[in-house]
Amino acid sequence: MKSRTRRAAVALSALVIGAAALSTTGSATSQRPLTADELLREMTLEEKVGQLFVTYAYGRTADTADPANREEFGVDTPAEVVRKYHLGGIIHFSWTNSLYEPEQIARHSNGVQEAAINSGARVPLLISTDQEQGKVTRIGEPATQFPGNMALGAGRSPEDARLAAEITGRELRAMGLNVNFAPDGDVNVNPANPVIGVRSFSADPQLAARLTEAQVRGYQDAGARGVSSSVKHFPGHGDTATDSHTGLPVIEHNRRQWEQLDKPPFAAAIRAGTDSVMSAHIVVPKLDDSGDPATLSPTVLTGMLREELGYRGVVVTDSLQMQGVREQHPDAEIPVLALQAGADVLLMPQNLQVAIDGVLRAVRDGRLTEQRIDRSVRRVLELKERRGVLANPFVDPSEVDSAVGTPEHLADAQRITDRTTTVLRNENVLPLRDPRKVLVTGAGEDATAALAEDVGARGPRSTALPTGKQPSPEEIDRAVRRAADNDVTVVLTNAAWDADNSAQLDLVDRLARTGKPVVAVAVQDPYDAGHVDAPAWVATYSDKAVAMESLTKVLFGERSPAGELPVEVPDPQRPGNPKYPFGFGLTW
Repeated sequence: MKSRTRRAAVALSALVIGAAALSTTGSATSQRPLTADELLREMTLEEKVGQLFVTYAYGRTADTADPANREEFGVDTPAEVVRKYHLGGIIHFSWTNSLYEPEQIARHSNGVQEAAINSGARVPLLISTDQEQGKVTRIGEPATQFPGNMALGAGRSPEDARLAAEITGRELRAMGLNVNFAPDGDVNVNPANPVIGVRSFSADPQLAARLTEAQVRGYQDAGARGVSSSVKHFPGHGDTATDSHTGLPVIEHNRRQWEQLDKPPFAAAIRAGTDSVMSAHIVVPKLDDSGDPATLSPTVLTGMLREELGYRGVVVTDSLQMQGVREQHPDAEIPVLALQAGADVLLMPQNLQVAIDGVLRAVRDGRLTEQRIDRSVRRVLELKERRGVLANPFVDPSEVDSAVGTPEHLADAQRITDRTTTVLRNENVLPLRDPRKVLVTGAGEDATAALAEDVGARGPRSTALPTGKQPSPEEIDRAVRRAADNDVTVVLTNAAWDADNSAQLDLVDRLARTGKPVVAVAVQDPYDAGHVDAPAWVATYSDKAVAMESLTKVLFGERSPAGELPVEVPDPQRPGNPKYPFGFGLTW
């Protein structure tokens, strides 16, 4: 039986430090938190195994009872989920009802941290989310918004990438989050990639590597004021046409291709000291002939990542609920295989109790040793120690508003975004010449509304007419009729290259044939511009309001476009010949 005397001291120490942090006048306690090794020696096997799991819980506060918790975890509140399973971490999503506004998030963070240090292993939590920015953004305004990785790739500035990550990390930490599952280091060399796309910096591995390294440093160099980064998805998810959420992608890169295309961003992240690396649920048969996804492959996680690249930090799996990792093995076996492969943190298993029981049974059966569990737990604890989580897991909710979405952060975000807008085609349309009436149509209610507002602020009468990603023939006809009554039409496209969304291409084509000035804008993947011509084509790589403001500045000639394509835009009619080559971008 482990002694609880020392553990009580750990809990008391953490609470005292937390109280000092929350006080505006209190001084730091002289008690020190236990080190990673000291904590490890105090844990039972069940508590060690719990430290390896990160999952979600439902509820606006740590003590909010939600029927979804009872159904999935057998208890009512997030705090009870933490206590029951001795969790190492919590991950937040909007669908878990845990992300609303910054002060609420901070109070939720403090609540689950208090639950953690008052139960089980008495160890504070890793609290995480996927705030990649751009397409994958979990916390919206008033938190500072950026256009995402591919836009940063168009801007070409490592300093901008670093600053974007620093601002994002500092704001997350102010809300009590200490891990960001970012940046995405995948090199998007496949324009048909349904899951990465604009989440990637570039199709050029060296550009992707420079910006990945810059973001790791941005997230982490602030120390206890920043967050842990987690570069993903190793060994590289950029060349697939299958979404690993719904299937098991197979990437046929051989060793030479992997070293040239996929490896550079991960090697750069490791050089920068990334706290964690996230695995991919992909099969790489020319690198590992086991047939297992990389998450379950000793060849990939131990051989390539740890032994070849020399990585010594935490390896975290992508969500274990994704189909890409569940196709070949039962849920109780998946976490065991992941640990055997070299993973440390097991993210979001399909059934948490089944997963934990599977690991415990594997230890008791000898398939996993307790020493193997200890290695992973030590890495997790050392990460918490390094980021100051063991010393002080709490934040001050009263200070959140002065740290999140500040005027300085918003101004930096706008300046960075202004350098990313890329003009691909311009048949004497841009900049606009004092239009009186402007129609903004196409994909995205929020984006069309934001752009119409920004245009209207410049003087013209502007109208938003969203038609969605799959406009009907009637919606297309309506937009064409409305275009006839306006001087200029700006039409937004979003993944129009996807066959499911091809009606957007019909919309652009019909508008272009009206003879009125038309500006087509790809607000996600720039690949749309290769599929249909318009008098002007612009790529913003994002549909966020900050990107729409930057676009408006280019439309009205307030700024010259400065972005350069970070990927090649193919011409579907001429395979092998780009419609717009890598690095292309018009300016004036």
